[in-house]
Amino acid sequence: MAITMCISVCSIFKVSCYSYNKAVTVSVQKNEKMSVPYNLKEGQFRIFHELSSSGLKMEVIVQKKKKNESRNPPLVFVHGSYHAGWCWAQHWLPFFSYYGFDCYALSLLGQGESDQPADTVAGTLQTHARDVADFIHQNIRSPPVLLGHSFGGLIIQYYISNLGNDKLKENLYPELRGAALVCSVPPSGNSGLVWRYLFSKPIAAFKVTYSLAAKGFQSSLSLCKETFFSASMEDHVVKRYQELMKESSRMPLFDLRKLNASLPVPSVPNCPLEVLVLGANNDFIVDSEGLKETAKFYGVSPICVEGVAHDMMLDTSWEKGAEVILSWLNGLQK
Repeated sequence: MAITMCISVCSIFKVSCYSYNKAVTVSVQKNEKMSVPYNLKEGQFRIFHELSSSGLKMEVIVQKKKKNESRNPPLVFVHGSYHAGWCWAQHWLPFFSYYGFDCYALSLLGQGESDQPADTVAGTLQTHARDVADFIHQNIRSPPVLLGHSFGGLIIQYYISNLGNDKLKENLYPELRGAALVCSVPPSGNSGLVWRYLFSKPIAAFKVTYSLAAKGFQSSLSLCKETFFSASMEDHVVKRYQELMKESSRMPLFDLRKLNASLPVPSVPNCPLEVLVLGANNDFIVDSEGLKETAKFYGVSPICVEGVAHDMMLDTSWEKGAEVILSWLNGLQK
């Protein structure tokens, strides 16, 4: 995708993204919604994709490939709750762009620097998946690989369930080259995780509920570390991520009650693409049973990375998960 910057003198700059021989206009905005901004790294830039359905703008952090690897598919990253596109930009966007992949980290509506819908929550499983599909349709020339973390993985699962859906009157979901589900919420949702914790680890169940549902991680540095990161992460780094997470989610990603009522994700008897299911050995949120459920759903063997926590892409050993995904991506080319 060639991107041409056309700078005007107004407060909003226009970027024309040429895809399928047609120009798609997005905006690069000056006004920041997060009071704790994330400063982009060298080679990264922001665009704002205007959604076809609502006209709302979705933040996208872009880092183009550094190697001319024409065979490599574009990578589109989808975050989970209390995060935004920045969580991928810290380590994984520089890593994968170095190895020849164009990278696009989305911020879902109501998160990061994206616009906020006129509702009490950012969206539903269906609307978030459609927003991801809209971005791909308008901006990506070849079938991408989707990478989703936590609830972002559940959004991708819903996307996959709609590929080739004969019930849809039009092809709303562009074809994918593959999907990587990273510490993903399983197809049945998080209810099973909560109940297992209640019976097997009641103290952990209280902690994770207080940390996430009551947003306790926002005020407790130790709880934030225990929920998302490895114990070896230095406190000043945890503090920085904690501040960004507090600012990233201006409204809930979902109405969890309605979300759970809509689950499980529809089954995919003949999954039309390769799926990688990746978990973390020290994940405080998604347990081994949740990882196995997701892998079984797609008929694959899960991979559990040792020595990393739930926020695999930000953790002290972030490169461990990145290298597993890179190896899997290289296998897609064969």
